Amino acid sequence: MASAQPTPTVVKTSDGRRLAVEVTGAPHGLPVFLLHGTPGSRSGPKPRGIVLYRMGVRLICYDRPGYGGSDRHEGRRVADVAGDVAAIADHLGFDRFAVVGRSGGGPHALACAALLPDRVTRAAAMVSIAPADASDLDWHQDMTNLNTEEYRSVDADGSAYAAQLAARARVTRKNPRSLVEHLRPALCDMDHRVIDDIAIRRQLTASYREATRPGPGGWIDDVTAFRKGWGFDLSTIRVPVRLWHGDADTFSPVQHTEWLAARIPGAEMQVQRGAGHFTAVEFLPLILAWLAEARPATVDSGRPGDGSTPEAPSEWVRVQHPVHQLPVL
Repeated sequence: MASAQPTPTVVKTSDGRRLAVEVTGAPHGLPVFLLHGTPGSRSGPKPRGIVLYRMGVRLICYDRPGYGGSDRHEGRRVADVAGDVAAIADHLGFDRFAVVGRSGGGPHALACAALLPDRVTRAAAMVSIAPADASDLDWHQDMTNLNTEEYRSVDADGSAYAAQLAARARVTRKNPRSLVEHLRPALCDMDHRVIDDIAIRRQLTASYREATRPGPGGWIDDVTAFRKGWGFDLSTIRVPVRLWHGDADTFSPVQHTEWLAARIPGAEMQVQRGAGHFTAVEFLPLILAWLAEARPATVDSGRPGDGSTPEAPSEWVRVQHPVHQLPVL
């Protein structure tokens, strides 16, 4: 039997919608919003509380509208995330914060960077997709058929796609591990190792179960939002941005992050050799450590001990592109 989910904090938006929020880590650490993937929820993969405490990070996870305990916001755009994040930050008393999004959370993290420039200290997007109308990008190249068929279905007939996804959400709610197994054939070796880790698999299945508990709404709205205009201009981003991708990712191929990096002023890009989509879970602590470096003077780190952070791997590689690249480590 699955363990019960922690009772979330409920935050109301200006239009009366409820958002389910969970806060972990250092009580006085730098606030960092972790925006989950698609489908996903606040209970998705994240570092243990003690790891966050040592980093000096106070991690805020919430269910995007339509997922878990958050009310649906039908017709939402990617840009609408900025209002929800601002409402949560106001409720929790955070003036400034960092933000990171993994997979489907990536575009939402970039929206916060663009639309909340006076509040976001740093932003990161891991294994993100690019906009559907991205110029000079073969959007479906090197992408698994599991994803290309889904995106083409919503483009061709949104109603039929919604019915199809509703059926998949019902199966996922009853047996969330079925979604993991559904994705397995498209995963690289490093991803297989990640999802076969007992703790990570438990977090994934808990996230999928909670995500689909109220129905397919959040999942449908995420995919629909990705296929239309995101509602903000990447070139207006002025806060520091770091982009991470694995070069063996077939769910959102690395070309998507290359495209984003070329259009976000000053963006830093890291590509991990041999890594896939779910490998981002293992590298999240490194991204959190980078985000925590931008600590406002008014925030106490709350970090015990020697304050050590994870070591960077030796396999970082650079992708040649006319943007600010990180040095090879």
